[in-house]
Amino acid sequence: MPVSMTSEELARRLRIHAVEMAHFSGESHVASALSMCDIVAVLYRHILRVDPGDPGWEGRDRFFLSKGHACSALYAVLAETGFFDPALLNGQCQNGSPLSGHVTRKGVPGVEWSTGSLGHGCCAAAGAALNGKLKKKDYRVYCLLGDGECDEGSVWEMALFAHQYGLDNLCVIVDQNGMQAMGRTEKVADHIDLAKKWEAFGWEVRQADGHSHRALREALEGPLAGAPLCLIAHTVKGKGVSFMENNLLWHYRDPQGEFFENALRELEER
Repeated sequence: MPVSMTSEELARRLRIHAVEMAHFSGESHVASALSMCDIVAVLYRHILRVDPGDPGWEGRDRFFLSKGHACSALYAVLAETGFFDPALLNGQCQNGSPLSGHVTRKGVPGVEWSTGSLGHGCCAAAGAALNGKLKKKDYRVYCLLGDGECDEGSVWEMALFAHQYGLDNLCVIVDQNGMQAMGRTEKVADHIDLAKKWEAFGWEVRQADGHSHRALREALEGPLAGAPLCLIAHTVKGKGVSFMENNLLWHYRDPQGEFFENALRELEER
């Protein structure tokens, strides 16, 4: 990735990749990927201590994508930041491609954990954070969850575990776009006040506009309070493509024909 590229430009490129990947593969979850592009752009451009030339470097920060169905955004940011050739992206889900429809670690440099079953990735992230504590390593662990994923009981078992073991090297980011597979989160299983829930489990909680790169950086770079950190990022599902924004149809639909052409036109004009 060119040093001069801003995180905003990186996020725009990630959205283009996500739309193209969904188009060529016929895969779904493009709107879920679009809502998190700003978050991963900020992480990989400004926050994470990683080395694309040495993905297994012991001192690296770890990033886990727990909402593994939104993998196109993660694959795209890894390609754009030099972990592998971007030419692989549009072969996702095709025969011979290492890029599956949910995040897979095998054959994909930079991926820490294969995810897809919601609520599992955050548990693996907590394990990685505990490992760092036990081995007295200074790396940090970041994990991106969906707000619908917070319906899973395993998320709250992890939250208890992280507090119990003082995992102040762990940061969970909740992509709170207000929607999940079958409807709005408030209608499926209302969280009422997600911030208060995480606080009740002993976490430090911060909130930010999930599409403001400045706000995300300030929240992620701020001083730590000796507890695991939960950043609730307020986002828009389908962000960047007007007809996908807050439209539940695009949780599963793939862009073809005029939908594909119009989506690319909007993203390229930004």
